[in-house]
Amino acid sequence: MSGVITKFAITSMVMWMAPVAIVYGFYYQVFPGVSQMSSSAQTLASGFLAVISVNLVIGFYICMAMKETPHQEPQPDPTFLANAKASINQPTSSQVSDDSSGKGKGKGKVE
Repeated sequence: MSGVITKFAITSMVMWMAPVAIVYGFYYQVFPGVSQMSSSAQTLASGFLAVISVNLVIGFYICMAMKETPHQEPQPDPTFLANAKASINQPTSSQVSDDSSGKGKGKGKVE
């Protein structure tokens, strides 16, 4: 269980840090060739790459989760299972009354 939480924490940190690093790199012109771009082009490129980086991190996390093998077969809750079996065996109120008040009396019928 701690491995799952560790993967989630690391992925969450990368998902936060990658776009911030990309925007920082564009703003302070760390990446080569950024200084020749106009201000609006820098903003668009940094925003687009930041969004792409988040999507890549999410895709990577999904792939890691799909490859993970379950440690044990999931089992139903015994209390829930007992209650479900008991409710199946009990007759419902509609089966007990079975329209004992008479057929067709009252509801919309004009005499």
